This record gives sequence, structure tokens and C-alpha cells, in this order.
Amino acid sequence: MYKIFVGDKPIILTTVAEEETNFKNYLLKDVNMTKVIRKLNKTELRGVRLIHKNPKKLLKKFLKKLPNVVAGGGKVYNANGDILFIYRNDKWDLPKGKTEKKESIEQTSIREVEEETGVKDLEIVKQLDTTYHIFKRNGSYKIKVTYWFEMKTTYEGKLKAQQNEGITKVAWLNEELTREALKNSYANIKLLV
Repeated sequence: MYKIFVGDKPIILTTVAEEETNFKNYLLKDVNMTKVIRKLNKTELRGVRLIHKNPKKLLKKFLKKLPNVVAGGGKVYNANGDILFIYRNDKWDLPKGKTEKKESIEQTSIREVEEETGVKDLEIVKQLDTTYHIFKRNGSYKIKVTYWFEMKTTYEGKLKAQQNEGITKVAWLNEELTREALKNSYANIKLLV
């Protein structure tokens, strides 16, 4: 099962149709994604299930429905165990961004964290779950596929928000502040943290 978010509402890729209030089931092969996205954005619908009989083909078939944007990001810990957050579009988020030509996803993730936050000396610890969300750019819907990595750093220098990317704050948040920040964050980030 996979979850792709439209805002905070899930599109669930599954092999099983279930009846649930304010949820709709569609066959993946026949679905009109634009109509589904509009319904999720403009109605009381809480989520959608896209059904396909073969679990191994669910994600592959879904990703063909809309153009994909590949990104990399980091859940970064400092020596105190605090997590590095950015504040953009009135929400707490983790640093991430699109891949550039001839760049590995690991290189993208490290570069984006450095650019968006000013943090250096990043070391990848392990790969985390990949997240998916749908966004609209220049009038068309796209699927952002974000590969996440847990990272650590000994960097103690100044944090620098990349303002031309709309980032207004960068902060190291301890466990209590992280719990508070997650109340005003994205569904995908809540899954990662």
C-alpha cells in the first residue's frame, strides 16, 4: 500500500476496495486524476483508494498518470539529537528540493539541505521512506517523488534560510518543539518524523 497526498488528504494505492464514509474507490486503470484531485480539494471527501489487482504494479501504473518531479531531502540530526526544520508557506517542513542533471539522489539531498539551511558537514546515515504528493505548477498537476535520507552533522555555525525559496526560518528543534511543529506540518513530514 502507498499513500500519495493531495494537501493532507490521502490517495491510497491498494488491491482492496473498502467501504468507508467520505472515501471513494476507483479502478486505477480508468481513473481521471484531475477529477479526483479536484474532488479531494473541493469536497468533504477525506480520501480516495485507487485499486489495481497486481500489488507490484500499483506504484508504477500510478506514476504514469501525471508528470513526476524527483526530489531529495534530509531529516538532519545535530550532536544534541535535535532535528533541522525549515519554515515555508506557513508550515514546518524538512529541507528538500529537485534533482539537477547528472546528480545522484544522495548528492541532491545534501546540496538541498546545505542551500536551504546553511548547514554543512552533512553525512548520510541511512535512507528513509520515499514520500509522494501532488502539487499544481503552471496550471498542471504533478507528482513529487521525494527520496529522504537521515543525516547527521557536527555543524554548529549560523543557520541561513534560503529566502528566494520562500523559507522564512530555519531551526534545530528538540523533541518537544518537534511535536509542536508537527501540528503545523505536512502529512508526509509527520510520517517521516
